[in-house]
Amino acid sequence: MKQLGLPISLDSKLLLSNFFGDKNQSLLSFIETLFTGKDSSIVFISGANSSGKTHVLQGCAFKVLDQGLTAMYVDAKQELPNGFLNTLSDYDWVFVDNIDQLDMTQQQELFDLYNQIKSTSTKLIVSALVLPSELELLKDLKTRLSLAVIFSLEQLTDIEKIELIKLKMKDKNLDIDEKVYAYLFKYFSRDLTTVLSAIDRLDQESLRQKNIISIPFSKKILDI
Repeated sequence: MKQLGLPISLDSKLLLSNFFGDKNQSLLSFIETLFTGKDSSIVFISGANSSGKTHVLQGCAFKVLDQGLTAMYVDAKQELPNGFLNTLSDYDWVFVDNIDQLDMTQQQELFDLYNQIKSTSTKLIVSALVLPSELELLKDLKTRLSLAVIFSLEQLTDIEKIELIKLKMKDKNLDIDEKVYAYLFKYFSRDLTTVLSAIDRLDQESLRQKNIISIPFSKKILDI
């Protein structure tokens, strides 16, 4: 039976099957091996904003649940109850996103969780902007995380970002000239999340004004 213990809702479109970027396939291949392993495993994923850390963690959580296992996804950017992190050792898989946002008390809780699962089959996957050696964490926690299996996500190229946006727009039944995406990356922002938010705004305004999304329209709405 599927068990869902998630204080934060998951995005149903963030699946491992649609994770983009050929350079990051080694991470996906390793995650696949974890599903057949019986021992506890700790995985650390680093990457810049919009590199796909949340996509991987949530996509993995969905796969865990699909296999009838228990999962807990936690985003450290969100407010967490005191003592929450060190109560998760009974889950089959635990995902803690953005651990660089944990306060000192929460860092101690994560350290306790790490120690609790060592003799279990629980899989723990955490993410941060930088590698463990570059994080400002409790010394003991930093040492433990440095022993994890570590992956650094590669940033997508602008061409890959455009291909990803096209896939997302296809899901929304939006047909936008590819030149608009290239223009936004060149003159508005190179950050994927920022550009996607801008496109959502353009979509809303185009519906309201009954206009097509073009480069001139984008310049006007986004004040570029």
